[in-house]
Amino acid sequence: MQFLLLASAFVVATCGLIYELIAGTLASYLLGDSVTQFSTIIGVYLFSMGIGAYLSRFFNRNLIRVFIQVEFLIGIIGGSLGAVLFLLFPWIEHFRVALYALVSIVGIFVGLEIPLLLRILQDRFEFKELVSKVLTFDYIGALVASLLFPLVLVPQIGLIRTGFLFGAFNVFVALLSLYIFKKELKWVVSLKVTGFFCLTALIAGFFLSEKITSYAEQSQYPSRIIYSKSTPYQRIVVTENHQDYRLFLNSNLQFSSKDEYRYHEALVHPAVSGVKSPCHALVLGGGDGMAVRELLKWESIEKITLVDLDPEMTQLFSSKNILRELNQNALLSPKLQIINADAFTWLKSNQSSFDIVVLDFPDPSNYSLSKLFTTSFFKILYERLTPGGAIAIQCTSPLVARKSFWCIDATLKSVGFMTTPYHAYVPSFGEWGFIIASHQPFQIVKPFCPNLRFVSEKSFASMLQFPDDMSSIPVKINTLNNHCLVQYFESEWSEYSH
Repeated sequence: MQFLLLASAFVVATCGLIYELIAGTLASYLLGDSVTQFSTIIGVYLFSMGIGAYLSRFFNRNLIRVFIQVEFLIGIIGGSLGAVLFLLFPWIEHFRVALYALVSIVGIFVGLEIPLLLRILQDRFEFKELVSKVLTFDYIGALVASLLFPLVLVPQIGLIRTGFLFGAFNVFVALLSLYIFKKELKWVVSLKVTGFFCLTALIAGFFLSEKITSYAEQSQYPSRIIYSKSTPYQRIVVTENHQDYRLFLNSNLQFSSKDEYRYHEALVHPAVSGVKSPCHALVLGGGDGMAVRELLKWESIEKITLVDLDPEMTQLFSSKNILRELNQNALLSPKLQIINADAFTWLKSNQSSFDIVVLDFPDPSNYSLSKLFTTSFFKILYERLTPGGAIAIQCTSPLVARKSFWCIDATLKSVGFMTTPYHAYVPSFGEWGFIIASHQPFQIVKPFCPNLRFVSEKSFASMLQFPDDMSSIPVKINTLNNHCLVQYFESEWSEYSH
């Protein structure tokens, strides 16, 4: 019996942390900026647990029954937390209010668990031994949850299904407690019925989780979803509407097949036209293979290395027929080497030099992405670029996020690069900005590839002109210490979205 009770402490601790991780991950998927979302979720959750621990002092009778009822409530509310938030997101304007309210409710009930369990067990263990064992199992449960969540649960089961699974574990603890203490309880039958009802609902939710997720996402995206998957790094969604295929990462549009050629031609070809005989190219990000497709149009390029963090991205765009058609089987080219790794870590450890480097990262909406636009990262790039080489960087919109754009430009200059900013109109995004960075003043030294649909010598000349509302302004330099780029980006795009 002692082992079962201590195992219950292990389970409730594991479940409690899982709910916290689900809320933080889902918030980062839907709202962006994972550091801010996880920090606020953890703060609210722990504060709410403190409230729950304080409230436990007011329960003085029927502690076993109260504990069982709390487990039922945590199982239902915590277990369905991810599903409810996913369903609410497309429909309510003030999503953060609902998010923090639900996190607070779960946190309060989780805060009740351990104090109630300690008081229930106080007559069965010596106090010193009781506290030691319960807290030991509690902390072990937290460790197990933190390891299982990113390595097994999210990639193999998914967020929504994980919530229902661990909600069922909470209800199982309640039913186990009911069995252990049945001689000390009244209304055993009603508690059993309640428990089995909760367990049935959670099991049903577990098996219907894919339909719940599909319904919630279909409400969020106007076009038909043809692929969706949560990875340890992001939520990938591909939609289709009248042959217009769109890729979304964490709800942010990455490309539309109708006009992505404008973006990718503008990103790649001007930089390559400024390098006499490029042989070795590096693409950082760009797991969709579109930038690689454009590089393969240059016969002089003999080898391309693609470094993308998420293996699901490169696997998806090298295996799904519709998406392979978009990148023209670029990811299957014998010239290409695909490496799934963090770009910062990989570049630090790799000593190769490159004639062309293409940075096709998502916008710097959080600190993990912002680090790839810092002085620290650009210094490494400066060393890896061959003499006469060029780096092409997508740099968000100079119209909407003017400070963000010129912050990247100033950061590149601060490490010794000479920069050539330019912009292009992409209908799905509006005015979009790019920068070519090089060791020497940049100039076109050879003709653009023939048969491009958008970029030419003439069109590129016009891209170099910035009207007054997009022209250079004073900004800070982005470093690992200040991450001012994230602050610029959040401020500018939040004003635009409102």
